[in-house]
Amino acid sequence: MGSLFSSFRSRAGPNVSAEAQSGSQIIAPVLTNNTITGGVHFLHNAHGFTFDRPHSETTQTSATRSLIFKHKTRICSEYRYVTEYNSLPGERVLLSERYTQPLILQRHRDQKEREEELRSSGEDFQQVLSSRSSDKSVHLNSLFNPDNHGISPSAVILQGNSGNGKTLTVQKILMDWASDKLYKERFDIVFHLKCKEINRIPGRKSLVEILSYSCSLTPDQISQILQQSAEKMLFIIDGFDELKLTQEIYYMSPHTDVIQKAPAEVTLCALLRGHILPESFLLVTTRSTAVDTLSELLKGPQSFTEIMGFSEKGVEEYFQKFFQDEQLFRRAYTFVKTNENLFTSCSIPVICWIICTTIKERFRVGADVTSGLETTTSIYVDFVSTLLKHHCQGLSQSVPSLLRSLGQLAERGMLEQQVLLDENTVYETVSDPVANPFLCKFLFKRRIRQETMFSFMHLSFQEFFTALYCVMDEEESQRKLSQLIRWGSSNFAAVVQFAFGLLNKDVRHTLRKTLGLLVHPNTQALLEEWILKEIQDKNYYCGTLYILHCLYELHEEDFVIKVMESWKSISGYADFLRRTDCWALLYCCQCCQSIEQLDLLGCSGLTSEKLMMILPVFPKFKKILLPLEDPPVSDFVALMCALTRRQTLNSQEVGVISRDGKCIVCRDEQSICKELSRIFINPPWHHDPAGSLHSLSLTLPCSELTNISGIKLFQIFHHNYSDALMLIPCSFSKLKKMEISVDCLTERWCVWTLQIIQNCPSLTEIKVDAYILLEGGIKILQRSHTRPACVMRVEGLVCHKQSQKCTDYNSLSCNEKVMIHLSSMGFSMENLRKPLFFN
Repeated sequence: MGSLFSSFRSRAGPNVSAEAQSGSQIIAPVLTNNTITGGVHFLHNAHGFTFDRPHSETTQTSATRSLIFKHKTRICSEYRYVTEYNSLPGERVLLSERYTQPLILQRHRDQKEREEELRSSGEDFQQVLSSRSSDKSVHLNSLFNPDNHGISPSAVILQGNSGNGKTLTVQKILMDWASDKLYKERFDIVFHLKCKEINRIPGRKSLVEILSYSCSLTPDQISQILQQSAEKMLFIIDGFDELKLTQEIYYMSPHTDVIQKAPAEVTLCALLRGHILPESFLLVTTRSTAVDTLSELLKGPQSFTEIMGFSEKGVEEYFQKFFQDEQLFRRAYTFVKTNENLFTSCSIPVICWIICTTIKERFRVGADVTSGLETTTSIYVDFVSTLLKHHCQGLSQSVPSLLRSLGQLAERGMLEQQVLLDENTVYETVSDPVANPFLCKFLFKRRIRQETMFSFMHLSFQEFFTALYCVMDEEESQRKLSQLIRWGSSNFAAVVQFAFGLLNKDVRHTLRKTLGLLVHPNTQALLEEWILKEIQDKNYYCGTLYILHCLYELHEEDFVIKVMESWKSISGYADFLRRTDCWALLYCCQCCQSIEQLDLLGCSGLTSEKLMMILPVFPKFKKILLPLEDPPVSDFVALMCALTRRQTLNSQEVGVISRDGKCIVCRDEQSICKELSRIFINPPWHHDPAGSLHSLSLTLPCSELTNISGIKLFQIFHHNYSDALMLIPCSFSKLKKMEISVDCLTERWCVWTLQIIQNCPSLTEIKVDAYILLEGGIKILQRSHTRPACVMRVEGLVCHKQSQKCTDYNSLSCNEKVMIHLSSMGFSMENLRKPLFFN
């Protein structure tokens, strides 16, 4: 017996503590029938095993298989459900209804890539994620796959920001393993250790005792499993960044046995280093702020992976699982996708959950998802509150103090236009950046050394905390906001918008109740006064759309109405009109009764999708001018149907101009439409065989509008060939007037117009504006007449050259401008001005 005990001490290592070797801590070993098998010695005691032979020589007993089955059953029972942040006692949802595979990368990104991710938003952000997903992205079943050199990792680091889904991913791995869907052949046993819980384990504990805290097995049962599954064992350690490390982990003697006792964090670090169960595998989740500490403690070979959050496809899948009902899912997802700020934020799983929960609540009470939905600012406030409550352990300072230091850091980065912040600056401002859930830590290679830098989770969070810092107390907020306004820089536009959002009364209530922050109402008066002055002076340093965004974030209807009543015209100028801009415009215009003009011709990027977003507010304006980029047939038809069927239009005039020069104008639907449609089909220098058609205008009674076919309109107004004119007689049975503008009045044009007069009995007037009147065309008109009650007028420069192609204006001799009158009585022509000569 003594020799066996000596053998155990030898295998445990020479530096085992006296307490671990004492008789009071280790029960005298007892030989059983299974103690010696095939000449290989096992030491069995009340706490566990030490063993000498490799796993390939051992086989699981039926008792061990039974214990593992019990362990899997318990995991399936407990991990099948998710308890959400707002769950009441006993409430839970199925994991399958929430978990969506996030984008996981298996490489580090350089500084340029990090900056690109932090600064991009909306569609640009999704494109960045898409480019990352095609570059070394991995799935859960391949985390332990061999690398390019054929080496499989013993330890995998799974890094991710707060709220990015690390814990839920761990739950999914455990659930799939216990259900034999994942790692069935690779791992016989998987244990889950939560660092948050390890911090609460008192006294000195062995590994088997720590494991028993996290599962339904006893230390003896765990020892039995560990004996027989050494090489097919996975430990998942969740939340390493939350582990409270002490100096003991660096100075204690090597901890090598599963039964040796030590402080819980020391025992865990011995497992991480591979001193205990060196043949086992490890998966460790952590925030980026602790990844360098972890990599120093973790055994090798290591593999680094990072959860990036949801891709665009992942966001859509999450919404679909959350709402389940297809109709509700489509309504919710379509709404969020129209708001670039919210959609970018949805890449963070926790924010995705917050937004879905908010929308679902609106569905539950029967409210319209688009009315009164929380602003971008309110979503960020909810996110900050969630992280502070559920993702922070042992904060060394109060919440207001923490947020103030974050705000100072954020403001400094904004002033220096930096999203990556150097380590010294961060430590000068934030007392404990490693424990801060809103900061990310990056290691970059700088020649022969490493450089540490920090950032906020995204530029938008840096902007948010800057705004929060500006409004935290009355005296300071007045000064800082006045300073932001004076700077007049677009770099701070989002900061000011967040400041407006933080002044919303519901948001102020949340800040006071959950974060202990007081925003003084005098700050709101300052910003409201500024907006009214900007509108009065017509001095919008960031443009009209910027003002609309501020009003949207404030979301105070009484003040929005006041602003809109003082606005005579809304003119937007932007390099690219975003869906978010349309959303702000929609909200603000819904708060007003009427306004003179909406002019967005200075904005590019107004697609038919965005046009449909703002269509409901068309009745608010007397005149509307909009750019439109190449609408598909379906969208064009929907737009024309909406305009002509009085669904939205009470305006005197609506103009839509697209990149290829086409323009549609609708006027005064209450009486006669003076111009239903005007189209610029080709520029003056482009010529089809009949001479280029520049514009077409039709006038008909309002009663005819409801019978117009959108398809026919599209065929007529979107064909680039003059043959489309022949569709007019059969498309408009009550057409009263038609105007066309062409380069040259050719013989073919004359024949076409005369045919339209003949085939359209309701037509009373046709006017042709031609730059040049060729002799061939004039001769046809001289030999013609119209039917009774219809008059034709043709205006242009008379050209006495017999060319019918109009290809070279400089070769033509045009000696006078004339007006031709054609009626049932015949042809006449009058001079309008003196001769002109081109050659």
